[in-house]
Amino acid sequence: MSAGASSLLNVADPATYRPAPGSIPESPGVYRFRDPGGRVIYVGKAKSLRQRLNSYFADFAGLHPRTQTMLTTAASVDWTVVGTEVEALQLEYSWIKEFDPRFNVKYRDDKSYPYLAVTMGEDFPRVQVMRGAKRKGTRYFGPYSHAWAIRETVDLLLRVFPVRTCSAGVFRRAGQIGRPCLLGYIDKCSAPCVGRVTPEEHRALAEDFCDFVAGNTGRFIKRLEREMREAAAVEEYERAARLRDDVQALQRALEKQTVVLGDDTDCDVIALAEDPLEAAVQVFYVRGGRIRGQRGWVVDKVEEAGPGELVEQFLLQMYGEATIPREILVPARPPDEAALIELLSEQRGSRVDLRVPQRGDKKSLMETVERNAKESLAQHKLRRASDLTTRSRALQEIADALDLDQAPLRIECYDVSHIQGENVVASMVVFEDGLARKSEYRRFSIRTGEGDVASIYEVICRRFKRYLEERAATGELDAGTEDAAAHDGTTHGGAGRDAAENGEVAHNGAAHDEDGYGAAERGGAGTPIDPETGRPRKFAYPPNLVVVDGGPAQAAAAQRALDELGIDDIAVCGLAKRLEEVWLPGDDQPVILPRSSEGLYLLQRVRDEAHRFAITYHRTKRSKSLKESALDHVPGLGPARRQALLRHFGSVKRLREASAEEIREVPGIGRATAEAIVAALRGESPSPAEQGS
Repeated sequence: MSAGASSLLNVADPATYRPAPGSIPESPGVYRFRDPGGRVIYVGKAKSLRQRLNSYFADFAGLHPRTQTMLTTAASVDWTVVGTEVEALQLEYSWIKEFDPRFNVKYRDDKSYPYLAVTMGEDFPRVQVMRGAKRKGTRYFGPYSHAWAIRETVDLLLRVFPVRTCSAGVFRRAGQIGRPCLLGYIDKCSAPCVGRVTPEEHRALAEDFCDFVAGNTGRFIKRLEREMREAAAVEEYERAARLRDDVQALQRALEKQTVVLGDDTDCDVIALAEDPLEAAVQVFYVRGGRIRGQRGWVVDKVEEAGPGELVEQFLLQMYGEATIPREILVPARPPDEAALIELLSEQRGSRVDLRVPQRGDKKSLMETVERNAKESLAQHKLRRASDLTTRSRALQEIADALDLDQAPLRIECYDVSHIQGENVVASMVVFEDGLARKSEYRRFSIRTGEGDVASIYEVICRRFKRYLEERAATGELDAGTEDAAAHDGTTHGGAGRDAAENGEVAHNGAAHDEDGYGAAERGGAGTPIDPETGRPRKFAYPPNLVVVDGGPAQAAAAQRALDELGIDDIAVCGLAKRLEEVWLPGDDQPVILPRSSEGLYLLQRVRDEAHRFAITYHRTKRSKSLKESALDHVPGLGPARRQALLRHFGSVKRLREASAEEIREVPGIGRATAEAIVAALRGESPSPAEQGS
């Protein structure tokens, strides 16, 4: 069911899209507010849809200021009826995850937290400190407040569990020269790189390391104490002394983890600190009665929400993909407690207890976590006040310098990357409100290869042809613009033809650039939305300002591309690296921003991010082309053995320098094939790209 405004242009008054009296069911369900473009901007659930939705329209003046903003931004509301409150929770979580509505509560890390990671997916597992997205096949412990605390603990444990800690490059080089690194000589690594232990023995060490860090500590200390006594009984005093030191090392590692609850207690302790606009959440992870990790989040309040509502939203977001303990201590009971417990228990596969501690050790621990939350909120407010002020000043300085009507809230920056005209690529990065919006980054494989100026012209044409095509598909273009778009081959389907001519993939008339995003930089968060489905579209939103990496020639090329497409409401500038001069199309002299200008600093950050993103894509393409060009001509060498060769030697350059006998050491490579590889590679002169690898 849905209710929408008769005119999408009139969105200031929520009364224009208020559902008709009696049209909203009294059943439980989930509702969505959408903006004029059809993008979902808020998702909510209710026991009674009628009662909840009517509360939005009954007393507008009495609503929370951000709720008022949401209602005046929206143009329609629709809803879905469900059978139970548990189904409503599930659907609300699914929609929030899918649409990432801008007005929903979003808990974000208040800082980057390090984890202790063991790469069990590798042949020789490695212990290391890791941040960022989690990887498949790796066991994580934490998060911890400080990386140095992890390293201190690891240093103690390596004495007993000498697991590899070196990088892949160091490990490979040690194996090639037959000599371990320093840790191998001081017995803090079992040196699997030189065969001191078998892969099975090293994996057993890694599994024991994980068991100890996970809390199964007693059996290791008891085993070492027993071996120490046995060694002393047979007068092996040196070995007994070494085992004694091992026991002391494990005990010191345990002392760093404070005992707070009973040995059999596994729980997460969650506390809140809030003010009318923001809230901070702190979580202590208790396993085996000891604090194993700590993590914090901050959130902007979208509407008037008490501690119970904040707890419910946090639990849904936090445990959507995380491991759920058997007990969760919270500062307040959520409004739909029974439904939430049922949902969490279903995800865990066994009963989950949700409790508000009233007395004893758990109450004391909750107070400690709450003090941490208050401190986190205070620190966040200090950082944010400075950050918001700086970003606002930077955007206003850019607007004043470029004579823009308003601050450029959305900036797109383009850069081109290549080596001597080979593997030419371009990047598009997006900054909104002065912050990087990585979910909207795009990258392009350039077809013309006629220099940086031509590449900038091509990428601007391709990006804004998609913009016009998607605007035409939604009916938002006026007739004159549609005629111009049709003339340039950019009506619905035209972009698909343009893509096909340039070797891109076209589907149903919509062009898609080669992107190949990593999981961290791809996705739907904040991306343009198809009005029919509410799902992401690629290029439907225009920027206020286009920045190109370069001087007057590049800026003029970008402006020419926009002019030919009939787009006249987007500002363009170029940022030259040498003197950090800002060039406007058609101007003989650059705009000089002061070196201390926040506006210049923001433009530099945008340009540098575009450069980084372009370089990353170029290196990926260059590496792929090297592998293909250097080994494709060897007869009888298939993809699997090519990959094995590159894995063994690390690069085409090293493979080219290897002898036939060294190449034969790679499994699956015989004498004839090795000689053919040597003949093919040494008869081929290396490309400039290979020389730089």
